Amino acid sequence: MDKKNEQDLKLEIQIDDDVATGQYINMAVVNHNDSEFVLDCIYVQPQAPKAKVQSRLITSPRHAKRLLLALQNNVVNFEKRYGVIDLEDGSAPQTETDNPVH
Repeated sequence: MDKKNEQDLKLEIQIDDDVATGQYINMAVVNHNDSEFVLDCIYVQPQAPKAKVQSRLITSPRHAKRLLLALQNNVVNFEKRYGVIDLEDGSAPQTETDNPVH
């Protein structure tokens, strides 16, 4: 397929009604191994001793990097339009190295 035909290709994306409503999350845990990244999307209720994973996303390292860049671009555009997003406690996300998926 040449470049012109690749650019003309349209992808129709469908979404079920229950998926379209979305899931609210206020925490995410990211783990990885040599072949995949796992993102556990979690909702933590205030003062609750437990939290439940709402969704688990599993993706390739290449797609994880594309997702990172897409999120970064969207945050930059958001802040240009609405102002800087303040991290309440001023901390960066926790990071761990060599945290394999079990």
